[in-house]
Amino acid sequence: MDAKQMRKIWIASLVGSSIEWFDYFLYGTVAALVFNQVFFVNEDPTIGLLLSYASFALAFFIRPFGGVIFSHIGDRIGRKKTLVITLSLMGAATFGMGLLPTYQAIGIWAPILLITLRLVQGLGIGGEWGGALLLAVEYAPKEKRGLYGAIPQMGVTIGMVLGTIALSLMSLLPEGSFMTWGWRVPFLISAVLVLFGLWVRKGIDETPSFKKVQESGDIPKLPIVETLKNYWREVLIAIGAKVVETAPFYIFGTFVVSYATSNLGFSRTAVLNSVMVATVITTILIPIMGSLSDKYGRKKLYIAGTVGMMLYAFPYFWMLQQQSVALLVIATIVGLGVIWAPITAVLGTMFSEIFDAKVRYTGITLGYQIGAAVAGGTAPLVATALLVNFNNSYVPVALYIIITAIISLLAIWAVKDRSRENLDDEIQRGLQEDSKKIPLGTIEP
Repeated sequence: MDAKQMRKIWIASLVGSSIEWFDYFLYGTVAALVFNQVFFVNEDPTIGLLLSYASFALAFFIRPFGGVIFSHIGDRIGRKKTLVITLSLMGAATFGMGLLPTYQAIGIWAPILLITLRLVQGLGIGGEWGGALLLAVEYAPKEKRGLYGAIPQMGVTIGMVLGTIALSLMSLLPEGSFMTWGWRVPFLISAVLVLFGLWVRKGIDETPSFKKVQESGDIPKLPIVETLKNYWREVLIAIGAKVVETAPFYIFGTFVVSYATSNLGFSRTAVLNSVMVATVITTILIPIMGSLSDKYGRKKLYIAGTVGMMLYAFPYFWMLQQQSVALLVIATIVGLGVIWAPITAVLGTMFSEIFDAKVRYTGITLGYQIGAAVAGGTAPLVATALLVNFNNSYVPVALYIIITAIISLLAIWAVKDRSRENLDDEIQRGLQEDSKKIPLGTIEP
């Protein structure tokens, strides 16, 4: 494949992923600023805010269902078609949010419609990640699979940065204008980004791995059944490995905003700016870490990041406790910008290397989305509950981060590093061993 075509694959994978996460994080930010006043209206502002956050959390728990639905399509009819569906679904839901009438206009139907569209977003993002990852990994040459697999991971941080920038610009409007129509603009503009993403994806072909599965005739009728029957260990490993990637991310990027402002007296601007700087640094480091994994192995980089997370948990909170803006920025950059980068960079590629091509979409999606629902969506809630129950001591929260790292280390211990192998060697082996119905040798004894 020529360089021009590979650039197109990169762009298709990165653009779609960035747009999906832009839409996803945009909702989270607006939920705190706007939705509690125009959709979840209540005499008690705190209840309105809690309802608004609850609607944000809902998408985490619907994501695995979206993953099951769209990974089934992805393993049955192909990665490309599925990615077109998920991006269209996500884009339509986000655009619809920008047009919704408020509670003051239509009453209870306003939050009902908003929650419905949020659930549609959750379904779309549940199927998007696995497809975007496989689009990159299954086209990649063996010696650059780590680099290619890191590209869609950049979409998470790019989407987060774009969402923050868009709302920061709109918040320059007078308060009345922002609350009336300014917050809607980023939601409506996302339609242009979606159309661009669909145009890029339309011009690419199906992945080589899926073509080989089609040629072999080894497409399972029910990928979810095949996965849970023969690859349940790999799914559990993926769930466990996801824990240290997702929980600390929401501690460093979400929980810290309320903790540092409410408990430590930092300004919201200082905290958000530190998260923004750290996110930009992560975005730069992710492809570098992915490339390093091609040289040194996925497992080594992942373990290095996970051990680093364990060692950093207490120093992170100690630096925050000093109530210095400089130390706040350094603490966030080290945690979110540096230590987290190798974990997230290699995660997707490593997942793709432990599943057969015939159930790869389903396998990686189940592991990723269930892990995100269990450890990601709950992380800020768990951390807040620990503070409340332990007299605002950060020690239990630091121990919580360490526990997530231990869980992931136990999970990754069972994985064989396959960074030196061809991705689809297992297709031929799978055909030879199909009658035995034994999972392939991706798990070390």
